[in-house]
Amino acid sequence: MPNKPVAVITGGASGIGEATARRFAKDGYAIAIVDVNREAGEAVAKSIAASGGAARFYAGDVSDAKAMDRLAAAVEAEMGPAEALVTAAGLIPNTESIMDMDLAAHDRMWQVNYNGTIYTCRSFGRQMIAAKRGAIVTLGSINSRLPLPLPAYNPGKAAIERLTQLLAVELGRHGIRVNSVGPTYVMTPPLRAKVESGQRDMNKIMAVHALARLPEPKDIADGIAFLASDRASYVTGQTLIVDGGFSL
Repeated sequence: MPNKPVAVITGGASGIGEATARRFAKDGYAIAIVDVNREAGEAVAKSIAASGGAARFYAGDVSDAKAMDRLAAAVEAEMGPAEALVTAAGLIPNTESIMDMDLAAHDRMWQVNYNGTIYTCRSFGRQMIAAKRGAIVTLGSINSRLPLPLPAYNPGKAAIERLTQLLAVELGRHGIRVNSVGPTYVMTPPLRAKVESGQRDMNKIMAVHALARLPEPKDIADGIAFLASDRASYVTGQTLIVDGGFSL
């Protein structure tokens, strides 16, 4: 593996995570792609390598704290300590009411989206503390700021924003910056599938955006890359809202 700074991207097998892995590879990082989807993750790693980048795939469930500790140790041994971490792994639900929601699905959403963010930040954050440097970008959402009818996802994203602030203070003493990116609806494969199946109405989605298109995953990756870069060297504890005017 070339002597490059290491960026760990959870959920890197598709969507925003994949776009971020590709963007960071172009920026000169060696990429550790973490995902539960081995086939897709390995394909992304091979594609990055074929384009002249450096990438490895690691199968891992972010909702398993001990597994994340083991995975972080493997990445450090094989690639080096993480200098950047992007927590893009997560589940995306359909709208539902609190009274009628599936409680098992509710709990799983918290385990993956919120607990998975904490576990990953702990496992790789310790490497950054030892190195006295690093940048973490969590994946928030416009749901971090607005109440929307997603009873697990919405409060979970609000919690991730507050977690980001807490980590920024705790880890800032060690030279580590922690920020978040807050996208609107992003035209990822899962959203495209929901639109095609009639579970999402594009006319309603676009009616609440100031800009006349939804972002592609690479648009969010650009924001993440900025927050992780030296261009944001004095930015920490912030959520960069990338929403095309939705929150307005």
